[in-house]
Amino acid sequence: MTLANSDPENVNGSVTEMKPANQALEDKADKKLPAKTKTPRCKGIKGFLAALAFTYFSKVFSGAIMKSSITQLERRFDISSSIAGFMDGGFELGNLLVIAFVSYFGAKLHRPRMIALGCFVMSLGSFLSAMPHFFMGYYRYDTSSHPQDNSTSSISPCLPNQTVPGSDSVLGTDCTKHIKSYAWIFVLMGNLLRGIGETPITPLGISYLDDFSREEDTPLYIAILHTIAMIGPMAGFLLGSLLARMYVDIGFVDLDTITITPTDSRWVGAWWLGFLAGGAINLLCGIPFLFLPKSLDKEGESASAKKKLAAGKMNDSSHESRISKPEILHKHGKPSLKGFFKSLKRLLGNKCYFLFLCISLLQFSSFIGYLTYNPKYMEQQYGQAASKANFVTAVAVLPAVCLGIFSGGLIMKKYKLGMVAATKMAFTFSFLAFCVSLFYLTVGCDNRSVAGLTVSYDGQPIARDTALLSAECNSQCSCAANQWDPVCGDNGLTYMSACFAGCKDATGSRKETVFHNCSCIAKANSVVRNHSSAILGECPRSEDCSRNFIYFTVIKTASSLLYALGGTPYFMLTIRCVQPELKSLAVGFHMLIMRALAGIPAPVYFGAVIDRTCLKWASPGCGRQGACRIYDSILYRYFYFGLAFALRAPSYIFCIVFFILIKKRYEGKEAQSAENEKKEEVLLNEEVKPNSPELTAGLNSDADKDTYI
Repeated sequence: MTLANSDPENVNGSVTEMKPANQALEDKADKKLPAKTKTPRCKGIKGFLAALAFTYFSKVFSGAIMKSSITQLERRFDISSSIAGFMDGGFELGNLLVIAFVSYFGAKLHRPRMIALGCFVMSLGSFLSAMPHFFMGYYRYDTSSHPQDNSTSSISPCLPNQTVPGSDSVLGTDCTKHIKSYAWIFVLMGNLLRGIGETPITPLGISYLDDFSREEDTPLYIAILHTIAMIGPMAGFLLGSLLARMYVDIGFVDLDTITITPTDSRWVGAWWLGFLAGGAINLLCGIPFLFLPKSLDKEGESASAKKKLAAGKMNDSSHESRISKPEILHKHGKPSLKGFFKSLKRLLGNKCYFLFLCISLLQFSSFIGYLTYNPKYMEQQYGQAASKANFVTAVAVLPAVCLGIFSGGLIMKKYKLGMVAATKMAFTFSFLAFCVSLFYLTVGCDNRSVAGLTVSYDGQPIARDTALLSAECNSQCSCAANQWDPVCGDNGLTYMSACFAGCKDATGSRKETVFHNCSCIAKANSVVRNHSSAILGECPRSEDCSRNFIYFTVIKTASSLLYALGGTPYFMLTIRCVQPELKSLAVGFHMLIMRALAGIPAPVYFGAVIDRTCLKWASPGCGRQGACRIYDSILYRYFYFGLAFALRAPSYIFCIVFFILIKKRYEGKEAQSAENEKKEEVLLNEEVKPNSPELTAGLNSDADKDTYI
């Protein structure tokens, strides 16, 4: 391209003020560029990151509320752990229904508005989950007839052929009034809606961030998201801890008439308030996405780069005719079902991605089953109240997870870890966490001493299949075998009820009721025969058990920290081991498999295994089996952790194979890329700056210097 050099005074051949043809094109492009060259902060990538972080907080907050309420929902609806697990799996089922299509088609639509719609659906699901509380009536727990006033007179717990007043209503012989048998379906449907609403958040949000942010900043942004997301479970479990101390019908009944405490296996907290709070937060977090644009400028692009890009597009417009129509449609056309299956075939044909799916499936199955029933484990194994179990999870475990995830993201950004290094980091920390978690098996507690279930009425351990509820000391009492109203005797043994303890008298009222003249307690307490009284509730655990709970908390915190350190590189493997155009589909399909084959069935079969360790089931009537009142602690520990370890251990064999494939595919490329970067740095350092003395010395006038610059 030539210059119009007609000025006779331009004898030195310097650049004149006449513009070249490509400069004219750049000026023309400048006129077509928007006047506003800087994206407002509230609508840029930082604004989207803030809105997405709030959404991450909201969705995991609602999930934590559900996890912290599992045991209370079992008791409220009188269901087994396996049914509770299926109810909890409704969230994963909702994801399963729409996640693949949302991941593929949603990426070609207005992604922020799709996320906003999902938030509103999550809000509806949370409100629906709280609905059963408002039509089920007051909670009625299994109990004997105790004085309901301040008098000290009462019917004797142990009398031949006695009929306990109100026992029909307590045991639920009126089958037509048991609405709670099916009320859990409302929670299931609420979880289903929450799962549908949560679907677009991760695949569309992460792909949006990765598209419009610098490549080296993406790991840090993802770490920020997951770190803030950890605040959601902390807030959820803290709120769950607070609500677990409140009685379920708080504000509707006289709490002085309640004879059970938060440590009782029949206690139900105000679970419904948590779902109402989750619904309100989900509603609020969807509003900012309504005001975000469909696309943003790539972060880090300078204005001059944008001008050159626009000029290049205009200058090369004649070449667009050379591109075939199918190629244009593939890039800009409408999404089609045929294209979806074609992309899915390409995705599953990637050996690294397929192997990564197998690893994730085993580890996620173990993790989701462990997470679902961990608060329940702390309650049953160590005798902790649901409020304390949730509190420990919120203040001890989740901060360690938060620290680990954020630190992992910083390490990746600081050292610019490639695929090989990220794979090493993710799998190494995961394996270390697995080794630490093996110590769970050594810090358990022995079974509770319950006469007729775990020990004989003389206090001697008995086999599970030889347990007898009745003994000679209470043979004259007409005790209801399906009733669970435990009392703690002076001898340190727990009895299923005051009747099974052989108590003849009772004084006090409500929570202060004390039973006296108990023949079974006197028989076992051979040292002091006169001490034969009992109080309401189970006997406390031993000091050794309380000490083991502290060790359990330390092990749990350490293993969670190690596992979280590899969390960010582990997630980055999902989107970096596939082609760039398949990132959104890769994340979505990964979530689809995790929901379908791990998230839905894992709580069910973990719950079924836990149910096999139950020693005493509640009997709500009509031939139904209710919630479990007491478990075999030793079997619970070995079954629960044994299943989790059996799923997780084989995954590390696949990790080794995955690392070998990644090393073969990326090690040479990363080495070549690092070498090229070093060469570029050397060339940049050796390059002479435009305003250096070596160049400006040859320019005679200031005008010449300005023209050159």
